[in-house]
Amino acid sequence: MASEKIRFSKEKETMLMTLSGRALQSQWKQPVLRDPWAEAAMKQIDYDIRKQYRGPGSWKMWEKIGCTIIATRAATFDLLASRYLAEHPEAVVLHVGCGMDSRVFRLDPPASVLWFDLDYPDVIGLRRRLFPEREAYRLIGAPLSDLHWLDEVPRDRPGLLIAEGVLHYLSEIEVKALLNAVAAHFPSGQLIFDICNRLIVKRAGSNVGGTGATYRWGLDDPEEIRQLEPKLNLVQELRPSELVAFSRFPLWVRALFRLMEISPALWRTERIVVYRYG
Repeated sequence: MASEKIRFSKEKETMLMTLSGRALQSQWKQPVLRDPWAEAAMKQIDYDIRKQYRGPGSWKMWEKIGCTIIATRAATFDLLASRYLAEHPEAVVLHVGCGMDSRVFRLDPPASVLWFDLDYPDVIGLRRRLFPEREAYRLIGAPLSDLHWLDEVPRDRPGLLIAEGVLHYLSEIEVKALLNAVAAHFPSGQLIFDICNRLIVKRAGSNVGGTGATYRWGLDDPEEIRQLEPKLNLVQELRPSELVAFSRFPLWVRALFRLMEISPALWRTERIVVYRYG
């Protein structure tokens, strides 16, 4: 396929930043996360992440630290999802706001797992050209806020919702509607997503990565999620040091994270949470 001229904007462009980060680190001699699908996809996309990092030394810093953060977060989501699927090999997976993430190929779940990747129609159109088909794998092109897409999803199995780097960009009303719909659709399930606190939303959540995307929702205390969906019970809230491949960060970054963990107000700036219900 000829190289695509990508003109996604705002929230959609952030998916190319994470795709690029996974592809770059996957080529390291000892990558945090091996992702040959991201490498292959980036060869087909005309997108240069370097345009976001033009200051002195900023590209080298992002290439080393940024790629590690992106890969570490993805690898942690992978681990949490694989644990749930090991317990529930008949589950339905809803990977919402999937972007160009190759998670279904990295985890390679058994055919008994029915996996849905959901994103905007133009994003799904690009996925169809970049990634192969596989058994028990479905693509849905629809806005996340248009919950009619759930009509295509079986409701008689356990459900796993995965939302990496997605819910920040929704309003609280949209987040509540999504959580309510998922909790009502499946008899039981698990939800894995990342959240940031309200201070980050207010002060640092505009023009994300220079794309113009804006954070709209956050939580200070993960228990507050019950105000949106009472069925949800917090299973895990990961500290920075609990992330997969935490040891791969430079010493000064690990030391900084350890200091942040002294105060919940600091380490809860952005973190991964796991909820279950049913």
